[in-house]
Amino acid sequence: MTAADIDQAIRATIHATWRVVQPRLIATLARMLRDVPLAEELTQDALVAALEAWPAVGVPDNPGAWLMTAARRRALDHLRRGKMLGDKHDMLARDMLQEQETVPDFDAALDDDIGDELLRLIFTACHPILSREARAALALRMICGLTTSEIARAYLVPEATISQRIVRAKRTLSNSGLAYETPSGEALSERLASVLEVVYLIFNEGYLAARGEEWLRPQLCDEALRMGRVLADLAPDEPEVHALVALMDLNAARARARTDAKGDPILLMDQDRTLWDWLQIRHGLRSLERAGELGGAGGFYALQAAIAACHARAESAAATDWRRIAQLYAELARLVRSPVIELNRAVAVGMAWGPQAGLDVLDQIAGEPALRAYHHLPAVRGDLLQKLGRLAEARQAFEAAAHLATNGRERALMERRAAALHTQDS
Repeated sequence: MTAADIDQAIRATIHATWRVVQPRLIATLARMLRDVPLAEELTQDALVAALEAWPAVGVPDNPGAWLMTAARRRALDHLRRGKMLGDKHDMLARDMLQEQETVPDFDAALDDDIGDELLRLIFTACHPILSREARAALALRMICGLTTSEIARAYLVPEATISQRIVRAKRTLSNSGLAYETPSGEALSERLASVLEVVYLIFNEGYLAARGEEWLRPQLCDEALRMGRVLADLAPDEPEVHALVALMDLNAARARARTDAKGDPILLMDQDRTLWDWLQIRHGLRSLERAGELGGAGGFYALQAAIAACHARAESAAATDWRRIAQLYAELARLVRSPVIELNRAVAVGMAWGPQAGLDVLDQIAGEPALRAYHHLPAVRGDLLQKLGRLAEARQAFEAAAHLATNGRERALMERRAAALHTQDS
């Protein structure tokens, strides 16, 4: 292996570690500094330090602990420069001296209730002083470790728009002097919808990664589920909290069946349902029932959870109640106007009443600007065209989907489907 190969491998390790630990590092520093944007800035400094040091000295035995120590040292330097109160300065200095004596275990350096810490950060970032769009973008980028492009994909807007929102939100948050806290009562309810949106998008990114070579990011799904359950304890009478937990449980229950041994995607209709986690499905169904008992059966997350429940209750792919799913998507579309919801409805309509019916729905949204670079649109079109026997058109659609896909596994799947049709068409 050449020196360039080694350097590239080290940098890949740094970024892989960073992707996992960034939210926790920011949580720790925000607790110390009571300033979320500053915590993010100093955490970035720790990443720069790793990029400078590790290629020269090698990857440490505990990369997360190294980053934690580097980040906390920078926080302590800032507190010293800021001439904090003597007692607090002494306390933090003692903590740092203890850390220097022994290399800390990364997990031990964090609170046991890390879900609470991340939620506290999200609640801070979702303060009403920020616009709804800015709240979610800031939390997803700064706290949850999603890239600007991943957030832009979630909202189907240009990256530049998301970047501007984040910059403005950071500036507002830094100048506001907001408390770093989990609110209660009316203040909690005021921010809850934005917090649920952030947790929902974190889960979605874990469930289907926007970029990279892995289709799934299980750590994000687990983190979102953990935070969802904490929220259910904080707001036990809010139906949409229970509905979101239900949605996440029902979808996460299929995780083992969603990829093969090589990590390649297995689509829903082809999955081995014996691999689904039936205990987690029961938990999800109970949470959905609780949302209904609280009067939330028609909510945004409840309707999506009801769709997931249709899949979970079907003993086989052939037994899926697609007409019910199409009806639920229609209700969801009435609640929230979204071309993505209509795209999913087209799939359900195609399964329930035939591919031409699905294609008719798809044609109604084909010109939506938000879907111009969304690879799922040509992917769905390709699937419907293939079922209609229009193989050349289907192949072109799958090739277009592969061109637009930013996840390596999805791109490869679309390329395989296009190649298979090329063989059949020949």
